[in-house]
Amino acid sequence: MVLLENMKLGLGPTRRIPEMAKYTRGTVTAFAPFDARADAEALRKAMKGLGTDEETVLTILTTRNNAQRQEIASAFKTLFGRDLVDDLKSELTGKFETLMVSLMRPAYIFDAHALKHAIKGAGTNEKVLTEILASRTPAEVQNIKQVYQQEYEADLEDKITGETSGHFQRLLVVLLQGNRDPDVGVDEALVEQDAQVLFRAGELKWGTDEEKFITILGTRSVSHLRRVFDKYMTISGFQIEETIDRETSGDLEKLLLAVVKCIRSVPAYFAETLYYSMKGAGTDDDTLIRVMVSRSEVDLLDIRQEFRKNFAKSLYQMIQKDTSGDYRKALLLLCGGDDD
Repeated sequence: MVLLENMKLGLGPTRRIPEMAKYTRGTVTAFAPFDARADAEALRKAMKGLGTDEETVLTILTTRNNAQRQEIASAFKTLFGRDLVDDLKSELTGKFETLMVSLMRPAYIFDAHALKHAIKGAGTNEKVLTEILASRTPAEVQNIKQVYQQEYEADLEDKITGETSGHFQRLLVVLLQGNRDPDVGVDEALVEQDAQVLFRAGELKWGTDEEKFITILGTRSVSHLRRVFDKYMTISGFQIEETIDRETSGDLEKLLLAVVKCIRSVPAYFAETLYYSMKGAGTDDDTLIRVMVSRSEVDLLDIRQEFRKNFAKSLYQMIQKDTSGDYRKALLLLCGGDDD
């Protein structure tokens, strides 16, 4: 589809862009009536000459969806022979610049780009690997691997195994296969068996058989695992999270917990991720930006609901209290409303 569009626009065949799944719980949707040329002209005017009209930039970029932003970038180049992202980088600064440039990144590339930067250079950002690979669907993971190969001419799994080790690496590799069982009915006998296996691998064992946790949590279907967690509680008297907390540590523990939370509810997982990115002294702006941008067209409405339910305040209020300036204005527009 995108290829056809590109041919019609005279852009020539670019590369095969994987179709994004259609989501309906985002805060950002297609803007109408949309005029890419008019937006491109408004953005050029906002950044031309001395000083920048940040208000125009942030209003346009947060209220158009990602596909429309790509059209604006194309119109910008056609009209002015300039690269919109380069202009944003030279005219804006700091966290606000990072947020606007993130919004301009084509949606299909977003996760691959984040993972590339998480494993680039000195030190690996395990938090990013955990967040993306625990929360994306098997189809999304397949997509990410394909895009990574296309864009960076490298194998994502090779890159990740080269930068990680131990059981943490094993579980990442399992998740990278994108082979989780499909949700087709639940076999109660297997539920019972898996719950018993986990109980014996952790609470009943001196030491922990991490491999059992990795295989079951990394490959069983979502509906099956939700039943396993209930059964586990019945058998052991513990939530599976409590056992993981006691029996594992470090990056593996964080990844196992993220997988469990995402099995229970992806929006609740991201609500918690956002909450802790802003809680306490200082803000983890990288996480705040990554989650707000990557979920803005997916499930940010659901994330807002979970946030309000679990943290006794709205996401909107917390962003308002924790950030400032144009950066705050743009984040609040992406948030799309207060839930109080």
